[in-house]
Amino acid sequence: MNTFGRSFADAVAARFRIAGLLPYAGIGLTAALAVGNLLLGLLPVAFVIATSVMLGRIPSAVAAGVGSPQWSGVVWAFAVASGAFALQQSLSPLQTALGELVARRVDGRIFDRLMAASLRSPGIAPLEDQRLLDALGEAGHELQHGFQSPGKACAGLLHLIARVTSLLGYVAVIGFAFAWWAAAAVLAAVLAFRYGQRGGLRRYSQVVAKYAGARRKSRYFRELAMGAVAAKEIRIFGLVHWLRDQYRAAYHEWIHPVWAARRRILLRPYGWYTVFGLAAASAVTVAAARAGLAGMDITSLVLVLQAVLGALRLGEFYPEADVQTQFGMNAFRAVRAFEQAVDEYPAASPPGVPPGERLPAASAPRGEIRFSDVTFRYPGQSRPVYDGLNLVIPAGRCTAIVGVNGAGKTTLVKLLARLYDPQQGAVTVDGLDLRAFPVDAWRARLAVIFQDFNRYEVSAADNIAFGAAEHLGDRDRVRAAAADAGIETTLESLSAGFDTPLARHVTGGADLSGGQWQRVALARALFALRSGASVLVLDEPTASLDVRAESRFFDEFVRLTADATTVLISHRFSTVRHADHIIVLDSGRVHEEGSHDELIRRNGRYAELFRLQADRFADDEPQDDHSEVTV
Repeated sequence: MNTFGRSFADAVAARFRIAGLLPYAGIGLTAALAVGNLLLGLLPVAFVIATSVMLGRIPSAVAAGVGSPQWSGVVWAFAVASGAFALQQSLSPLQTALGELVARRVDGRIFDRLMAASLRSPGIAPLEDQRLLDALGEAGHELQHGFQSPGKACAGLLHLIARVTSLLGYVAVIGFAFAWWAAAAVLAAVLAFRYGQRGGLRRYSQVVAKYAGARRKSRYFRELAMGAVAAKEIRIFGLVHWLRDQYRAAYHEWIHPVWAARRRILLRPYGWYTVFGLAAASAVTVAAARAGLAGMDITSLVLVLQAVLGALRLGEFYPEADVQTQFGMNAFRAVRAFEQAVDEYPAASPPGVPPGERLPAASAPRGEIRFSDVTFRYPGQSRPVYDGLNLVIPAGRCTAIVGVNGAGKTTLVKLLARLYDPQQGAVTVDGLDLRAFPVDAWRARLAVIFQDFNRYEVSAADNIAFGAAEHLGDRDRVRAAAADAGIETTLESLSAGFDTPLARHVTGGADLSGGQWQRVALARALFALRSGASVLVLDEPTASLDVRAESRFFDEFVRLTADATTVLISHRFSTVRHADHIIVLDSGRVHEEGSHDELIRRNGRYAELFRLQADRFADDEPQDDHSEVTV
């Protein structure tokens, strides 16, 4: 198939893909917009016919005088032309409004699909896979801003009905009023213009899609510069010029090759299409003029010339449809690519448990949680985090995990929570593979606070109750968890108490200090414990507390979590010394383990790191932080 044939086939296939999304807009709305565009296509043709008839009858009407049948014919033709023009002007705003409604409905459904795909995987591997972030970012950006969205593509496709209807109407007028060869020539000229426009735009869009990663990077720098999160550091550290240079470099990284491709694709080829179109249009115009000299009546001559000019105008760029139908589906293709990639992450099944078989209910650990010969690497990474990791977390006790940055401490939490599954080996609870439990049932047994815990822009009560969403309305339990975490008094003092939104930009809202937010996160975990969780996982739970506040907290924390299986990750050895059992990770393996006293006596890596921190904090002065509430 030649280039033209492939382009035509691609264009037709693209139109069908867009049409496949129209049911999302609803049959009634789609039909209304289609009928409106059909009328908008017919009205310009009716205007040309009516004005041509009017102009053709003027000489005889002038000769016959006012009140004659000829004069009435001119008046009626003028009335029809005026009515067609007025109706066209009235329908245009309605077309725009209905098109916007179609776009919003379709984009809303596509956004639902994107969110469903993001949440469909029981783990977070697809959301951290670098190969998918470009597709996810491109889809989310276009759907959010909407200028080149799938919904705009659907509205643009329906808007094409008006253009196509007008073109076919003009061609029919030329054929009936003059000659069909002339109609064919004008149609060929318009199609040549349109091929230059759409064919070039199609190839141009393919070039733009190649640079999705660079565009995402430039958007990152732009949003970083315009956002409030980084505003303080940008100004204090003098990063304004650096940020401007980074944004300019990232922007030019993709815009320069796109500009070059646009010149190559659009400039020279479109010159040839223009020459051909003008030649065909000139031939028809000259032929029509000669026919007029040979005796063609004025009505036919004016009709043909107006139809030729009207048809040629339809070879132009269509601002309501061209960019939308060409680029709008890029976001949908990105959504489809992300959906398919998410589906390629199947839920893992343990040996001996066929997929789909009824799984046992998750219960609280009675003996131990064990990592057996676990090998794991993140998607797209060649270096494994764990390569044959073996460790045991005793049930009903507090186990601390320590190690230098990059030792794999947080990854252990992700595997325990089944946000990822190991590529080899297994994580077992009392001998049962975690993958044998329903994911939701096992997670209901977990109370996890990550180092980068979420700060929800909702009420203080909901921020705590999200630890067990099925008990969201249990205010007494929320207050008890807040009291356990030492944050109840602070939250009560807010303008609306526990109902205060924890977001300063929300009306009536308030923000908390870093230490106070950490206590809210701890209350969230304690709320989960009070609601049936039996395994508590804390990743750097007191990073925002000073050393003495941290020590006081853990004195109370031991009492609150006496019967829970606790996994504590911290870089502060003043914290982990309270644990029953301490595991030192190094390069993805257990380097040493034991109680604090045992590890100190061994004088190994743990003892070395403990003494370094003890020396550093030995001379610390007490910190007067009245914003913190201690327990």
